[in-house]
Amino acid sequence: MTTVLVPRFTPQTAGFRFRNAFAPAPIRELRIQGVATLTVGDAANGLCGGMSFSAADLHRAEVAPPSDTTPPVAGSPAFDYIVNRQIASFAGGIVPLRFYRLMDPSRPEREPIWAPWLGWAGVDRHSRTYVMVHEEWPRIRRDLDQGKLSMIGLVRAIDRDPHKLSSNHQVVAYGYDLEGSRVTLRIYDPNWPGEEVTLGFDAGDPNGSIRPTYSTTDAPLVCFFRAPYEAQEPTAWR
Repeated sequence: MTTVLVPRFTPQTAGFRFRNAFAPAPIRELRIQGVATLTVGDAANGLCGGMSFSAADLHRAEVAPPSDTTPPVAGSPAFDYIVNRQIASFAGGIVPLRFYRLMDPSRPEREPIWAPWLGWAGVDRHSRTYVMVHEEWPRIRRDLDQGKLSMIGLVRAIDRDPHKLSSNHQVVAYGYDLEGSRVTLRIYDPNWPGEEVTLGFDAGDPNGSIRPTYSTTDAPLVCFFRAPYEAQEPTAWR
């Protein structure tokens, strides 16, 4: 078995001690033209992207996360930093749009024989399994092999309703175990502080149909993808 871990990162030492469960706070909006208007704050069911980005920022800057076990309050520098990083995690609408396209019920469960022709025409109609195994897992692995954390979008809904975007989640991959074609990603999940969370799947058949497994009691996964990340100086914790 091959094991790769990002140096100096574990959920216990580099993750936040508090859970992704913030008190009601003012809401900010992000408009995705033609899809939806997303709200950030209490109405957005937490700040998972902001917490994931902030934890990665702290790790890169070699700054220890705070020892607090309760989330920062609205108006504090730490809260504002996490909210700003939540907005940054949307990558100007790219990430919510990626979630929305992978949620599409018309996306096939297995890789169709006509998918390459649509790809040449600029139409993304690969199966979710193909996307995970052939496209996203190699990108995540490349990050981790280079000693870098990898941001992961977890797709948990199959629906055309844009309001279901809030069912999805963002986490951090900090390592992987590879045994044959079986992959186990090691995850820092802001919903489960200090917990050893894993995401598992079999990469042996990108043309087949798989559902990734997740070690928590949260809703089942239907797909995942690598999300873009650019580091920022964590001034709120200096």
